[in-house]
Amino acid sequence: MDWQTSEDTVPSAFITEASRRALRGTPPTTGAWREGDDPGERRFVDLGPLELESGRSLPHVRLAYESWGELAPDHSNVVLVPHALTGDSHLMGPPGPGHATAGWWGGIVGPGLAIDTDRWFVLAPNVLGGCQGSTGPASFSPDGSEWGSRFPYLTIRDQVAAQRMLADALGIERFAAVIGGSMGGMHALEWAVEHPDRVARVGVLAAPAFSNADQLALNSVQIEAIRMDPLFREGDYYDEPEGPYRGLALARRMALLNYRSPDELNARFERSWQGTLDPLGHGGRFAVESYLDFHGNKFTRRFDANSYIALVEAMNSHDVTRGRGPLAETLARVTATCLVLGIDSDRLFPVETQHLLSAHLPRTIHGSEAVVISSPFGHDSFLIEDDLVSPHLAELLSS
Repeated sequence: MDWQTSEDTVPSAFITEASRRALRGTPPTTGAWREGDDPGERRFVDLGPLELESGRSLPHVRLAYESWGELAPDHSNVVLVPHALTGDSHLMGPPGPGHATAGWWGGIVGPGLAIDTDRWFVLAPNVLGGCQGSTGPASFSPDGSEWGSRFPYLTIRDQVAAQRMLADALGIERFAAVIGGSMGGMHALEWAVEHPDRVARVGVLAAPAFSNADQLALNSVQIEAIRMDPLFREGDYYDEPEGPYRGLALARRMALLNYRSPDELNARFERSWQGTLDPLGHGGRFAVESYLDFHGNKFTRRFDANSYIALVEAMNSHDVTRGRGPLAETLARVTATCLVLGIDSDRLFPVETQHLLSAHLPRTIHGSEAVVISSPFGHDSFLIEDDLVSPHLAELLSS
């Protein structure tokens, strides 16, 4: 449950009045990429039908993806990088047509960087259920209208099944590595458990073995914030002049409080005001309120409310032990060399959850305890702290 564009993941900062004015006006009904929009650097693969864990099915699945680097003749150098909750396939590169923002891991992936595109062929798909080119609630169903409220419940395992279909379609039998943070880390772990013969290395950053009750509770209020918006219309809002942007913005504001640390917010904003009006009963606002409001409003212009619900519910499903037995027995299936990385200020997925993973994975590069980086930026540190994260990814890929 993290923000995933470079503009959003810089350290928290005061919002200028000019920035606030730039986002005046009602957002679009949905921020999803739609048919007819500029594809940018996206490519698309039609994968056919997919049977889901719920017993339902999608009659047709399409995944959007981007890639960088040169594919080896034997396809042995592919690194899969699944994105986090509100991310997309634009892992690196500048903003431009089809891509409103710069790549979200541009300091990690590229020539000479930790995930070196001079050596590795990097593949980044938009997740099933997402809203940036892959099949999701804003996509057209077989009857020619958006899926909306009819879109089926997805799990992390369903999303990995779609990624496996993509790999098959591209002729990739085995990944040199699968590396992801937060929801992407859930995908990476699921790959290692479900398809051990298809993954040589796995990087799990700021992600747990299962979503616990505290995380389910945090997710539930975000989902309810969207559903309570009168413009949500039970998920069928695409033909309306306005979508549930207030509920989506509120959900985003709630989420941001989980992604950043109290120390960072306190240090950057203290009790300062936004502008000159006194917030104590005189119509003004505290700076931290304006910060949350700005990013909530900005988010509604690039995301879809139904997709947000679908992906948060998929994160709720995450439990590598479901139907597989105890955690130690489940993780014993993993044959990949693993990196597990946690963040000391992460209040969403605390480091204890990464230590639990490391204690039971058979083969890590760091022993029975996770690597822990120290940062004031909370959960989002894996997107911000390039200098701290890069050496560990480089070590994994050299193993």
